[in-house]
Amino acid sequence: MEKPAKTQFPIHDLLMRRWSPRAFDERPVESHTLRSLFEAARWAPSSNNEQPWRFIMASKHDHDTQWKRLFDCLAEGNRRWAFRAPVLMLSIASINFEDDGTPNRHAFHDTGLAVENLVLQATAHGLVVHQMAGFDVEKARAELSIPSGFEPVAMIAIGYPGDPAVLPERLRERELRPRSRRPIGESTFVGHWGNPIG
Repeated sequence: MEKPAKTQFPIHDLLMRRWSPRAFDERPVESHTLRSLFEAARWAPSSNNEQPWRFIMASKHDHDTQWKRLFDCLAEGNRRWAFRAPVLMLSIASINFEDDGTPNRHAFHDTGLAVENLVLQATAHGLVVHQMAGFDVEKARAELSIPSGFEPVAMIAIGYPGDPAVLPERLRERELRPRSRRPIGESTFVGHWGNPIG
């Protein structure tokens, strides 16, 4: 299933096709394809070329125990659909600069850029990606042995698109609902806050 964005202005096809479904096909994602996603993430821009992102991933088919450990960190609402995702991942940000230990206030921003690179590369491979805020941060920190100075950011499901019919009714309705975004002028201003771009 595809749900291309209905844009106000032309954008690249990858951006138009990218969306975050909950229906996943359970077939495995090839290891070379996953490495391509992480290579795309590796080349994201970052403040001072710090590259603060880290990822912990597991494929259900190759690392079942580790996949289950990631899955167990999810909030109940996300478990209802993410159990079909063949790959789960946690994005993590290094919150201090390596050279002097001062706080890197751009770490989350830069980690998000790396994830977006990964998401767009996934889209180019015919995969779908769903990022989740709904997970137990402290459980993830403990269960995945994340050291101090690193902050869990988002859980991420990766796989091939599935049939929305596999979802519970409420989630299936959300899956089939048209996509929407606020108009550009509500979030982009000229010169000062509240002066919408024309």
